[in-house]
Amino acid sequence: MKKGYFITFEGVDGCGKTTQLELLADYLRDERDLAVIETREPGAKGLGEKIREILLNYDGEVSSQCEAFLFLADRAQNIDVIVNPAIRANKIVLCDRHTDSTVAYQGYGRGLDIEEINMLNNIATRQRKPDLTIVFDIDIETAMNRVGKDCDRMESSGKEFFNAVRNGYLTLAKMEPNRIKVVNAARSIEEIHKDVIKLFDELD
Repeated sequence: MKKGYFITFEGVDGCGKTTQLELLADYLRDERDLAVIETREPGAKGLGEKIREILLNYDGEVSSQCEAFLFLADRAQNIDVIVNPAIRANKIVLCDRHTDSTVAYQGYGRGLDIEEINMLNNIATRQRKPDLTIVFDIDIETAMNRVGKDCDRMESSGKEFFNAVRNGYLTLAKMEPNRIKVVNAARSIEEIHKDVIKLFDELD
């Protein structure tokens, strides 16, 4: 492969996106002999891990705006230190959450201004867009059952919040159908994995 790719995995908590990212990474390395970098937002290796700890486990009040800026700071670090260097080296970057999470969670979920979020996302990413974004869509009741009772701060936001987030993702997919592909995440892991491989193969 002569070109690096940036692929992001999105969806509500409990949708199975992390499992599918790991399966694709293993497949591309083992079956295709490709160079793959795995990262995540929040929590990219290094500084991002410190930011993730605050975002998910801080037990005091966190304003919605502060929350959004912490995600954006983590994103800028991830893009500059991990994503861009890997793509320049013709590697495939698989990222667990990216800009669409901030739009879906802080925009549609928390009610922050989406145009402002898009502007800030463009600054944090230097306007780099993923080559492919896969949204793993699942009903909220099933997703919350998968998460269970041991929830972090974000996972404890409630059913109404997560329904707004899910609808936000589906709205984004309708707005950018060439980049964002929706996969039914209520099926078996194997069936979903096949769809993910097919989407990868359809990249230019």
